Amino acid sequence: MKLTMSQALVQFLKNQFVERDDKKNAFFSGVWGIFGHGNVAGIGQALEQDGELKHFLPRNEQAMVHVAAAYAKQNRRLKTFACTSSIGPGATNMITGAAGATINRLPVLLLPGDAFNRRNVSPVLQELEHPTNQDITVNDCLKPVSKYWARINKPVQLIDAVSEAMSVLTDPALTGAVTLALPQDVQTEAYDYPNNMFSEKVWVIPRMSPNEKSLQEAAELIKNSNTPIIIAGGGVIYSDAETALIDFCNKTGIPVAETQAGKGSIPWDHPQCLGAIGVTGTTSANILAKKSDLVICIGTRLSDFTTASKTLFQNADVKFLGVNVSPDDAAKHSATTLISDAKVCLVKLTELLQIDDFKVNEKYIKEIKALNGNWHKEVDRIFALNNEPLISQGEVIGLV
Repeated sequence: MKLTMSQALVQFLKNQFVERDDKKNAFFSGVWGIFGHGNVAGIGQALEQDGELKHFLPRNEQAMVHVAAAYAKQNRRLKTFACTSSIGPGATNMITGAAGATINRLPVLLLPGDAFNRRNVSPVLQELEHPTNQDITVNDCLKPVSKYWARINKPVQLIDAVSEAMSVLTDPALTGAVTLALPQDVQTEAYDYPNNMFSEKVWVIPRMSPNEKSLQEAAELIKNSNTPIIIAGGGVIYSDAETALIDFCNKTGIPVAETQAGKGSIPWDHPQCLGAIGVTGTTSANILAKKSDLVICIGTRLSDFTTASKTLFQNADVKFLGVNVSPDDAAKHSATTLISDAKVCLVKLTELLQIDDFKVNEKYIKEIKALNGNWHKEVDRIFALNNEPLISQGEVIGLV
């Protein structure tokens, strides 16, 4: 099928689907983009001609990438947006958003316009004229913050690049910002693309199951602990593991502290919910973390905000158990690792621990209740209106 590179890209994006737990949906819900020098005649024309893949107009390129990442998070990484920009500042404005998406393991596809590939009209407006490397443009700034990066110098290169991009975007362990830099002349060049490139493609997102030996080892660690604590990260939410986490806590009594990405993993008023942990954490979470002898890290990358720059856990005998689809994240703090989907792992651990009816001791449960009670009283005090001439920030938050 003879199409311009941009037309082929739009047709490809429309036919990408993901499936998890036998539920299928389109992966791309549309394209955010500000059109200008470098993308209006290519991507802009293709979107207008197609009319099916929706275009959304932002007011700032950084903001549109943040919106796409937030949308991906709210949809458990099963949906996202593509983001297109003009050459130069339009592309560099996307860097911060790309960094946030990659750091937080959120899939976003970036389609920045790029300088003319054929160079005979160079330099174009906003082109970076590097004195020693004519292949460098400002889009190279996106390399460090992208999980996959490619420049499409010929229309034929799109065929492999889009498949490689999708394999990264849909991989729970690898996902993040993906960049396809699109030279403005190549965007409008025609090529006879294979028809199968535009067939519906379903990317099945598997739920990785933990190694049985590691699972047994993890269960023993938990059973031998006295003051275990769970740190619930974004991975709990991305894997739809909230119900499994609540069931695990109900049956074991182990308390849960949440990272910023993991907020909402467990209801705030659940007896085992300690609230946030770390630098911006609650007193109840941080007091228990300080003395914990086992820290169960589920779907978290353990950033400095979570660990208070590795000063939070002060028990000399503390051990770590890392549950994560990413081996690198699972192994942090010399943890015993469970390379697994959070939901699958929690279900299996719950089953194993219930064989011996494991539950934390009554003294620990009473301590959790007392600390949570004190924290909730403090929150009520901060939120309470004192009828001063100017209300405090805490009172405003309480009203909201």
